[in-house]
Amino acid sequence: MQENDILIIGAGVVGLAIAARIMKDNRSVYIVERHDAFGRETSSRNSEVMHAGIYYKTGSLKAKLCIEGNKKLYEICAKNRIPHKRIEKLIIATNVEEEADLEELFECGKNNGADDLRIISGQEAKKMEPNIKARSALYSPSTGIIDSHSFMKYLEQSFKSKGGEVAYNCDVVGLRKINAGYEVRVRDSSGEAFTFNSHLVVNSAGLEADAIAKLVGIDIQKHNYSLKYCKGQYFRVNNSRKSALIGKLIYPVPHEKITSLGVHATKDLTGGLRLGPDANYISRENINYDVDLSQRKVFLESASRFLPFLKEEDLVPDTAGIRPKLQGSGDNFRDFVIKEESGIGFPGLVNLIGIESPGLTSAPAIARYVESILR
Repeated sequence: MQENDILIIGAGVVGLAIAARIMKDNRSVYIVERHDAFGRETSSRNSEVMHAGIYYKTGSLKAKLCIEGNKKLYEICAKNRIPHKRIEKLIIATNVEEEADLEELFECGKNNGADDLRIISGQEAKKMEPNIKARSALYSPSTGIIDSHSFMKYLEQSFKSKGGEVAYNCDVVGLRKINAGYEVRVRDSSGEAFTFNSHLVVNSAGLEADAIAKLVGIDIQKHNYSLKYCKGQYFRVNNSRKSALIGKLIYPVPHEKITSLGVHATKDLTGGLRLGPDANYISRENINYDVDLSQRKVFLESASRFLPFLKEEDLVPDTAGIRPKLQGSGDNFRDFVIKEESGIGFPGLVNLIGIESPGLTSAPAIARYVESILR
């Protein structure tokens, strides 16, 4: 039976970053991915924002890995000519209550290590972005945007150039602890199944990460690993003149428990403008990426508080994504789970569960963190 050193389940941006980081000479590392190419789910259906580390609970993995990942991601992009832009961000307060929230965000971001943040007046915000409406704003110069497809392509090529292999259209249907590691059963797109052994397994399966943990025998309810699917829709501003009226990312003050960062205005590298995402919990049996046109008015009402130039007819459905959240609707903050599972009887298995935003930004730092766990 074939044996390898490390198996990575999932070729999203995080799985690819881990693979590229841990691939060394004389080490056999494989990625298996159920889709026909990398990043088909959460990694390619997001705002493509390089976050600065403002929102997340101080001391959490989300905060620490976002701060580290932001710096590392800019370095990787510059060195390897990956399309990106330090576009900057304004988080807008439109009333007195939101101004108090801005102060809290500022303190949280500063405590996390985002040391270039500033709270600015509405007048200064208008100098930066003449077409917005703001009472005051939190200014983040380290926030940017990235071509996530180009970044994932770079990671895949880096991994393969060192001798790593990727098996697409392969679904993990069995995972069993054995003396020397794990027995893995995989089914390909033709329905043919094959089995191999791996000394170590990294579960980076995104939307199915809890299902993989359950497959190996972990009680996902007991360990709070059960994922909730949260769909986010985007509308595009279908008016190039209006798309050009802002140059930075414009965000509202987020919801109290930060289920999402709110419907925000995101520029892309071509100069286009999108609004989104919203946050709607859905059942696992109801996965679809349709955008509900009836929500256009809701998006407009959310965005027009700080982008008064928009009209309903400017918005057209764009795309949607699904976040793999550990935090349910109305729940308190939940951190990333990135854990080697010796403590519960599965040595050599590293679970990554609930890797939602800021997963893209954090990917290089998550890869380093997992590498340190595997040593």
